[in-house]
Amino acid sequence: MSNRQGFLLVAAACAGAMGFALFAQYQLGLEPCPLCIFQRIGVMAAGVLALLAALHNPGRTGARVWGGLTVLAALAGSGVSLRQLWLQSLPADQVPQCGPGLEYLMESFPLWDVLSRVLKGSGECAEIHGRFLGMTMPFWVAVFFAGVIVWTLWLVSRRRA
Repeated sequence: MSNRQGFLLVAAACAGAMGFALFAQYQLGLEPCPLCIFQRIGVMAAGVLALLAALHNPGRTGARVWGGLTVLAALAGSGVSLRQLWLQSLPADQVPQCGPGLEYLMESFPLWDVLSRVLKGSGECAEIHGRFLGMTMPFWVAVFFAGVIVWTLWLVSRRRA
């Protein structure tokens, strides 16, 4: 498998993950919380970077740079997933109160303040809406990001370019 094909596979997986997120939102009625939206941004960032890497089709060094950027996006997204999992594990009396919606925050505060408030979490991010094989959606998103990270690192560390 070439680096181009490998990066295209990452981009396709990210597109599939976003397709499922939109299906869950519009067909299953699962409204995303602010942390869910940030996880989606991580998926889209990793997917776009992988697609750009595939289109660029760089040599060995360029593939490592693109791979590093893709891994950074996936690490950021997985960090948000893990934060949401932590919020979901808190006892009910320790869950932060629900705050204003992301749209209001974006209109009212500078971006850095919005990031800080969202990553602190709110009650709506601690709510669990369904499980698959006993695990919540942020768990599966973290598993997805782990797969992207492992695949990308394997792809760019092979001897064959």
